[in-house]
Amino acid sequence: MNQYVEKRKHKENKPVVAICYDFDRTLSPEDMQAQGYIQSCEYDINEFWTESNNLATNNDMDQNLAYMYMMVEKAEGKVVVNRERLAEYGAGVTLFPGVKEWFERIKKYGIEKGVIVEHYIISSGLKEMIEGTEIAKQGVFEKIYASSFYFNERGAAKWPAQVVNYTNKTQFLFRIQKGVLDINDQGVNDSFEADEIRVPFRNMIYIGDSDTDIPCMKLVTMNGGHSIAVYDPETKDKSKAYKMMREKRIKFYAPADYSEGKELDLLVKDIIDRTAANEKLESLYYRQKKEQITNDEEQGEEARNKVDLINSLRISGNFAYTHTVIAQLNKYDNWTNDEREDLFEIAVHNRQVYCILHDTDVKNFYQNLLSKSKSLSENAKIVRDAMEE
Repeated sequence: MNQYVEKRKHKENKPVVAICYDFDRTLSPEDMQAQGYIQSCEYDINEFWTESNNLATNNDMDQNLAYMYMMVEKAEGKVVVNRERLAEYGAGVTLFPGVKEWFERIKKYGIEKGVIVEHYIISSGLKEMIEGTEIAKQGVFEKIYASSFYFNERGAAKWPAQVVNYTNKTQFLFRIQKGVLDINDQGVNDSFEADEIRVPFRNMIYIGDSDTDIPCMKLVTMNGGHSIAVYDPETKDKSKAYKMMREKRIKFYAPADYSEGKELDLLVKDIIDRTAANEKLESLYYRQKKEQITNDEEQGEEARNKVDLINSLRISGNFAYTHTVIAQLNKYDNWTNDEREDLFEIAVHNRQVYCILHDTDVKNFYQNLLSKSKSLSENAKIVRDAMEE
């Protein structure tokens, strides 16, 4: 058995809503590296990012790889870059209002509505720092997808283990969709039936703040999900949100205030309410679709075709169409008693059929039905008498 199979999540009995968050400027007002780490390397924040971006540009380098290299390189002799130290910096990261209480509160609201709410991080920031935050230590995240280091036997950061940039962020949405969460599990490429998808995109909420979130926002929005741009509640600068709305990347925007009763809180709860109602209809659809498929398999192709033709004759609205359907019906000769009675009933009550019972093709068809009937129902007698007039 594939070593990852047992780790996969599977379809639940209740609908699952996956809320996916960027981190920097989405849950925290500033870049996490700029909240202590860069300063400890005796660097000005703007200078650090300028040098890091230039390093990337001059070497055709991914910007995230560039900042990770800079973090290790500029810390030499000043800061020990290990998992513990990065977690310490993470513990000092500032969060937007209401973030600390948000995750459990929204999860409990989902339970009240019959919905399982799961929280995921998809960030270009550092996983080791995020894991050091107060919220991550509470175990509120189902999975944290973020850039991370490989640490050697002495615990020192030596090499990037994972790099998350704005284009490859979308792969994690597909992992969440299918419940294939391990980054090395190739099962994410497997095909799933629609009713076996654990978290359909329509049940995803992506919350982000900037251009780096656009691919994820667009993917979620295009597939019926809900993308929300958040902006700093202090500056109230909505310019990025307006741009994303204008370009149809998002459905909504709100201040990054996660407190109970605030705009974002009410918006996400409304989405959960809508999901709860919508998934009842989706569940009914898939149940009835399976029933239809089972019925088709039991009936066989000929029986299905006969039923479809009888229904077509029933709704026939003009003589030309009636003749077309009769031509198709004439291909069959093995009608059941119930099917014959349906056809007699249609001839009596559909004027488009009744009025052309004397036409050769229609008359031949119904005479054949009458000859195969052991006893005549009232409708059959009406058809017989009409053709004899």
